[in-house]
Amino acid sequence: MAQNQKPIVAESQIFSLGRVLQSLREEDNVDILIETTISYLKEQFDFKLIWIALYDRLNHILFGKGGFTPGNDTTVLQQRVVLSPGDLSEQIVIEQRPLAVADLRAENRAEEWQELARKYNIQGTIFLPIRYKDRCLGVVLLGSERWGYLLGGEDKAKLSIVLGELGAELYQSEINLQHQQIKRLDEPLIKLLERVQTLNNLEPKLEAVVQATHEFISPSRTSIYWFARSGRYFWRRVSNQSKSISDTSNQQPSGITVQEFSDFYYALSVNQIVSIGEARSSLKSNFTGKLLQRLQVRSLLAAPIIWQKDLLGFLAVEANEARIWTEAETSFLKSAAGLISLVAPTQSMESTINQVQLDSQLTSQVAQAIYSDRDLEEILRNCAAKVLQRLEATWFLLLQYNPDQNNYQFIYQSQLVNRRCLTFTLDALKEVDSQLLQRATVAVGIENFEEDLRFFNWRSPLLENNVRSLLISNCTAKHAPETLLIIAHETNRAWTTLEKELLQIVAQQIGVIVRQWQLQANTQQQQQILQIFQQCFRITEQAYATAEEEKHLERTALQQIASLLGCPLAILLSWSPDQRVAEIIPGLIANNRFAIALDALVPIQTEVLIQWALATDGVLTLSVNDLPPDTKKWLNGIDIGQILVMALRTSPDYQPTGVVLMADNSERRWSEQSIYTTESLVCQLAWSRRWLQITQSLESTTEKLQQLNWYKHRRLEDIQRTTTLLLGQIHDLGVPATELAQMRCQQLLRQLDHTTASMTGLLKLEQWQLVFSCETMPIASLFKRSLERIDNLIKQQRLWVSVHGLGQSIGIQESEQSGLVQPTGKTTIAIAGDIVKIELILHELLLGACHRSPSGGRIDIWCRRLDQRFLEVSITDNGIIDPQLLQELHPDTPKDLLAFSNLNQPPALHLLICQNLMHKLGGELQIYQLPDNRVVSRLLLPLTCGNDSSY
Repeated sequence: MAQNQKPIVAESQIFSLGRVLQSLREEDNVDILIETTISYLKEQFDFKLIWIALYDRLNHILFGKGGFTPGNDTTVLQQRVVLSPGDLSEQIVIEQRPLAVADLRAENRAEEWQELARKYNIQGTIFLPIRYKDRCLGVVLLGSERWGYLLGGEDKAKLSIVLGELGAELYQSEINLQHQQIKRLDEPLIKLLERVQTLNNLEPKLEAVVQATHEFISPSRTSIYWFARSGRYFWRRVSNQSKSISDTSNQQPSGITVQEFSDFYYALSVNQIVSIGEARSSLKSNFTGKLLQRLQVRSLLAAPIIWQKDLLGFLAVEANEARIWTEAETSFLKSAAGLISLVAPTQSMESTINQVQLDSQLTSQVAQAIYSDRDLEEILRNCAAKVLQRLEATWFLLLQYNPDQNNYQFIYQSQLVNRRCLTFTLDALKEVDSQLLQRATVAVGIENFEEDLRFFNWRSPLLENNVRSLLISNCTAKHAPETLLIIAHETNRAWTTLEKELLQIVAQQIGVIVRQWQLQANTQQQQQILQIFQQCFRITEQAYATAEEEKHLERTALQQIASLLGCPLAILLSWSPDQRVAEIIPGLIANNRFAIALDALVPIQTEVLIQWALATDGVLTLSVNDLPPDTKKWLNGIDIGQILVMALRTSPDYQPTGVVLMADNSERRWSEQSIYTTESLVCQLAWSRRWLQITQSLESTTEKLQQLNWYKHRRLEDIQRTTTLLLGQIHDLGVPATELAQMRCQQLLRQLDHTTASMTGLLKLEQWQLVFSCETMPIASLFKRSLERIDNLIKQQRLWVSVHGLGQSIGIQESEQSGLVQPTGKTTIAIAGDIVKIELILHELLLGACHRSPSGGRIDIWCRRLDQRFLEVSITDNGIIDPQLLQELHPDTPKDLLAFSNLNQPPALHLLICQNLMHKLGGELQIYQLPDNRVVSRLLLPLTCGNDSSY
């Protein structure tokens, strides 16, 4: 019998589960579905507490639908539980999975059940979600008197099946209810539409909408609030509790102000429905409480009335009790508000058409004025007057970005009578605001500058001048905002889309006018630059006339540069090549706030500003904050902020002799065009200054050489006269007695006659310039005469001199008293040219080699015939020579006439003169050093046409 009893019980439980599932499927009423589920749970399970609640997603609460308690406490079973973070009920709703509690009496996360659990000794409790398709529809609470009560596998399966079926039915019931509600919206909306069509004026239509809305939703009060743009407030226009209230121009702002309820206003502006119900609000808590207190209600549902993106007002239903607004009520209110937005413009359609026509006339007049011959300022004046009248604004402001100052400046402004002009400048826009204006297709409106975060860095100066709201438009759409048109008002006000579009069109047209201004200004600036260059050239010409005008050239050029840049300070740090301290030459110091220490000593090598300029190719821009304290001691003007410096450099091979410095305040920004022009002017100043200095140097050198030449020439004349006199006296004395003495005397007389004759030719033909003659001489004779002239020097330093390469027909005779090796015999090689000058050049080279060579050293003279035209003579010695001298003597090295050089004094000066003379003689002279450190003086001498005759 016991074995047969168990299958009977299992079959009974299956039959009971089947019956309850069939009952749930066949029933549509939610209350009966919940009662059926509760009966099954009481019948099949030993629970002392059963509670079933449905979940309201919109308000995030659980409201009880029934259950069972030991004391049949229906109040507890019908309670509403507001879900809060951390509650067990919220955890079940969010996670949608069962949760067990060992002792409900000690569970702080379910405070709403603790008192009941202690009263009836409820301990082990299970929370189960009612869900369908990942959507939580409710919660089931099952409690027992046993601690840690757990369900078995079969019980879990039965509960899962029953609650799953209950969830499916609840979901279907909710869908059906939504369909019924939607269907319910059709009839009242159709009736409302038919009624509105029969009415002529706007006020009766608004009253009809209010009446239909009140009948459908049944609130405490239904009202239409209208928005006043000039004062930015909502006033109650129509209500089901009072007659229509008309808005007059003299009415003081009342109702709901935007300044006080900005969150509410901005929500409506973006076409968002505002819902405030029981434990739920679409606004922030601080705005919710203030708004309900102002309207003296506890619940509110408001739908915006919007036409062409402009907020006209809102339709509101208000309740004196805490109410939950359904989706059907929200949909009806939104539809009713949309109907108002369709019928509202019809009342003012005629005035709207007139306004559109006036706006079109305004824009066409501006466009016509652009292409007329009228003055541009007159065009803007007429345009500003019409725009201010049309938009009922206070200021018409046209701004232009100044890249030099990095700010926006007013280039034109107009305002109402008794309103002052705005004299300040506005900082450059932040990147986000610049991008906003660049992308905007209509003007950007600011209704309240104190609340709006856009253009935040303009807030302080505009608010200080009573600007509270504005429209701002980029005059060059889709481009960086360089020209801006602003319409400002001294009170907070809203701007319509039509007003924004109108200002955008006007701004684009004004952009063309500003472009004309810019082109005209650029032309004037180019003319100014041309005039400045002409003045600089004129000053340079005057400066060449008198060398004393160098500082006048510098000061005038600095003033011209400062005038072009519009900066208050321009100076020159000047120095000569041999100076270590720079002199400050002032060009322009506009006022005391840019005054500097003019008498300060500025060391060239340690002054950072000078070294930075010398290391930079072009203009260097600096901030005063970049300068070290030593520089600020002399560059100490209190308003100096931004600095331009550039070295006076004419060529990379020439040393700069000055640095031009220009300065302005810290807000100054230098444009690329101004910097480029400044570079050109500074370069022109550098060249003019260099040419002037070279001219002065050459004039001074010429004067000295003329004096030297006059003195030496007069001395030569005295010597020649004395020598001639002495020769005459010798001839008068007669012939000596002995034959040998007579021969020696005749030889000396012939030599003196030759010397006197050559001196006479020099005095007659080469007094102020060199005269080149053409003679021929064997190269061996030239070497012999040159070596004889330095014989004493060779003996003193015990030098060994050897000549190589004169040919096999040349004999060599060694001097016993010195190391001189002299050529003997005749050679077929002869040179052509001014033999006297060539001999002097060769003598200078041999003299230099002897002076360089150490005592007992060796000097080699190498001869090599290059071709039919030239003979190469190389003089090598082991002496020491300055590498800088070799570099300066190289023909490709630029000669800086203003810098210190070895070529300005002997022996380098003599070598340079020989080099230049040799070039004029048709030859070449090079001095260089071999890898083994031997010094080579290389001569290239022209040969005679017939080199095979003897001399």
